[in-house]
Amino acid sequence: MNKQELIEYAASYYSVGPDYPWPEYDYFVLRHRDNRKWFAVEMTVPYRKLGLDRDGNVDIVDVKCGPLLMGSYRDIPGILPGYHMNKAHWVTLLLDGGTEDGLIQELLDVSYELTASRRKKP
Repeated sequence: MNKQELIEYAASYYSVGPDYPWPEYDYFVLRHRDNRKWFAVEMTVPYRKLGLDRDGNVDIVDVKCGPLLMGSYRDIPGILPGYHMNKAHWVTLLLDGGTEDGLIQELLDVSYELTASRRKKP
């Protein structure tokens, strides 16, 4: 999955488009329409800032995962602790073809649910 496919998936499944809160960067967030909470943030960062021994930059997306799921994903290639986010609750997914599209979609769904508005009981 690449950046454009991520945008198309979010539009199709969550009816949201990218929001660009930092005008000086081409980074975007995906947020709920009702509570405005982020469920994903896309950035371009150097591989080395992610602790990877590679030159160049990579598109990434950070999604909320939660500490209970972190252990399940820790050893999967293309998934790292959340870059620039709380590493106990967020993971970074590489958008360089190294992470399976289905897994990216699954984790976007998890993040969307974890950040959704909670309805209070009457």
